[in-house]
Amino acid sequence: MPEQTEAQKKAHKNYIAKFARLEIRTTAEKRDAIQAHAEARSESVNSFINRAIAETMERDSAAAAAAEGRIEGGEAGE
Repeated sequence: MPEQTEAQKKAHKNYIAKFARLEIRTTAEKRDAIQAHAEARSESVNSFINRAIAETMERDSAAAAAAEGRIEGGEAGE
């Protein structure tokens, strides 16, 4: 791979600075399963993990909102 120019190095540094690094611990077997799962869907492990987190957070928020609706509109709210 050719040497990066100073402008390319600066642009990459600015791009990376926008992100926070998050470390997780898992077994080698689970890591392999995660990698295989992501690869089977033609996505990176990073992309898969971010998608899984976003979908879970959305589902949890919807469940919490539904639970609040039951409390407010049900017997407790009357």
